[in-house]
Amino acid sequence: MADDKPRYRTYNSPAGGWGAAAATAKVLMEQSVVTKGSRALLSMNQPGGFKCPSCAFPDAACTKKLEFCENGAKALAHEATKFRVTREFFAQHSVSALMEQSDYWLEMQGRLTEPMRYDAATDHYVPVSWDDAFALIGQHLRALDSPHQAEFYTSGRTANETAFLYSIFVREYGTNNFPDCSNMCHEPTSRGLPHSIGVGKGTVILDDFEHAQAIFLIGHNAGTNAPRMMTPLVEARKRGVPIVAVNPMPERALVRFTEPQDIVQMATFGSTEVTSEFVHIKIGGDLALLKGMMKAMFEREAAGEAVLDHAFIAEHTSGFEALKADIEAQNWPDLIAAAGIDEAQIRRCAEIYTRSNATIICYGMGVTQHQQGSGLVQQIANLLLLKGNYGKPGAGISPIRGHSNVQGDRTVGIDEKPGQAYLDKVRDVFGFEPPREEGHHTVESVEAMLAGTAKVFIGLGGNFVRAVPDTDRSYDAMRKLNLTVGIATKLNRGHLVHGKDALILPVIARSERIETAAGEQFVTIEDSMSNVTASRGVLEPASEHLLTETEIVCRMAMATLPDSKVDWASYIDDYSLIRDKIAEVYPAIYEGFSERIKTPMGFHLDIPPRRRMWATPNGKANFLVLPGLAANAPVADPAMLRLATVRSHDQFNTTIYSYNDRYRGVSGDRMILFMNADDIAARGLEAGAKVALETISGDGIARRVEGLTILDYPMSRGSVAGYYPELNPLLPLAHYDRISGCPAAKSIPVRVVAAID
Repeated sequence: MADDKPRYRTYNSPAGGWGAAAATAKVLMEQSVVTKGSRALLSMNQPGGFKCPSCAFPDAACTKKLEFCENGAKALAHEATKFRVTREFFAQHSVSALMEQSDYWLEMQGRLTEPMRYDAATDHYVPVSWDDAFALIGQHLRALDSPHQAEFYTSGRTANETAFLYSIFVREYGTNNFPDCSNMCHEPTSRGLPHSIGVGKGTVILDDFEHAQAIFLIGHNAGTNAPRMMTPLVEARKRGVPIVAVNPMPERALVRFTEPQDIVQMATFGSTEVTSEFVHIKIGGDLALLKGMMKAMFEREAAGEAVLDHAFIAEHTSGFEALKADIEAQNWPDLIAAAGIDEAQIRRCAEIYTRSNATIICYGMGVTQHQQGSGLVQQIANLLLLKGNYGKPGAGISPIRGHSNVQGDRTVGIDEKPGQAYLDKVRDVFGFEPPREEGHHTVESVEAMLAGTAKVFIGLGGNFVRAVPDTDRSYDAMRKLNLTVGIATKLNRGHLVHGKDALILPVIARSERIETAAGEQFVTIEDSMSNVTASRGVLEPASEHLLTETEIVCRMAMATLPDSKVDWASYIDDYSLIRDKIAEVYPAIYEGFSERIKTPMGFHLDIPPRRRMWATPNGKANFLVLPGLAANAPVADPAMLRLATVRSHDQFNTTIYSYNDRYRGVSGDRMILFMNADDIAARGLEAGAKVALETISGDGIARRVEGLTILDYPMSRGSVAGYYPELNPLLPLAHYDRISGCPAAKSIPVRVVAAID
């Protein structure tokens, strides 16, 4: 629980501005890194410096001396913290005792300092040598009956060089079991979008925001999850560009925002009204909104008005008539009911879109985390295709990703469904035959643990057990394993919910220098707009006993594969050799990698739709039909509410920086249920009441979270929200998008019930 008494008050100030500046100063002081942290911030996202360990939004082209945001500063401060988790800490605290502590408390203990192994006899972690740790990993992996009994997780903070070697190690070992953080967020982009436009990435670059005539923001909260995005949005709004925000939950940064680097705004306490149209849809209403906008456009065409780009459609697309038939079959009463807004607003959105000759549509997990998440992404692609919004300045589709290299990890091989051409290149370059069958995504990996067919879990970063659905069942699954390995910078819940054997392996962080026998090394990162840039740490490592992620991967491979065909030892010291191999495996996009990365701002990977080229089987961009208006399976329960799990402003993924959520007016509490006033009254409840939530599901498993305080908040009717990961116990493992495997965390069917006193 929080130390301070919980407080709830409406936040009326602009987002950003002095509030962000004060929060940055506060976190540097809390972690006792004011001087060191301030110096490091000057190097973050700058040429010759390191990439922000937080979000994946791209950097401006060297135009600002300060290229960081409040949440990036928090991530750095917590990484550079003076606090340490030592062998004495583990001697003092048993694992059982640590399990009683909150995620926030665990985070605040500081940086891990040396490798540790779980001792079941004492229920404590105890020191272990690096050699013994790698020997234990190799022993467990070699003892498995099949390589498919091991699961190899990857966090999006992992750099390209490490992720690439990890993918080669695991494939030489013999499996494609690569559950990764992308499975839980933008997997519908990776799996759904290629069927539409031939690539599972966005087509927008940062420069496009300067040329856009309209920008749509669907299902994401830029002010918290990608704060540096606010700068191009504010600049676009100042030019008069309409910005349409679509969300069941109004977000303060998209109402008014003060740029902390705008001296005039800061001095005058000014701000910019960011959103020109707020579309307050119900959870899952995105599908009806998109179809309604397309229906309005088709109606105008039928009336003789030319609103579509017919030349583009004829030359570049397939499936137009099927889409048109599906859209025209929808009726307005059903569209209005499904979207939760009125017809006039849907038509206003269509008018904004139609009037623009260059439109960007950005979207986040409010789109992807539904049971039809992949289909929703495809409907966004459809809308853009109708007006030819690809391959021209100021236009395109832009998934707003979270972790700073989650996209890059997929590009260089972290993929449970690898293509055969890629596997052929791995065979040719490294001289072994990689496995050809598909591996496990995140949900399948937990299912394998529950079934007892998975025996070993290795987590390259992240906090897997807190990120995945169905918390209680996932805890049971992890505890069945023979070995769990957590490769991390900080202590987290994943180190406490472990297998019979367990290792914690501490690593050098993104902001810290990498020195090897070959000299200082750097790594590379791909941002959410496909720019690849170098990242060179500037701080001293937190402990002399840390290793780099790259060395850990190489030494795991050497301990596991004594007859390996790969020269693992050479990659420990010279990262340019790794980049050369990446270029060999991916010549089309990474040719000349080692030379191209010397450019201060890096380089942009080729995205064919930017050239109006479509890497689909038919060579066309495809209009794809998603029947009906339901983004999620209907539930026959009149008391049902749709729950979206969300992050607070003082949070990045599973990392909790404090119990506060400044822009939503919450202080000192995370056990909150954001709820519409009419929904509260309809259930005979009052704001401030303590309630519980129960999941509505047909699998016979009771899922319940107690102790939630109702907060009267302007949610759309029928929609509620609460914090992740605290409400993950309510998300059934089987509640996911069948195309991508992405858990539907933005649409959990729940009912409000009386709390147990």
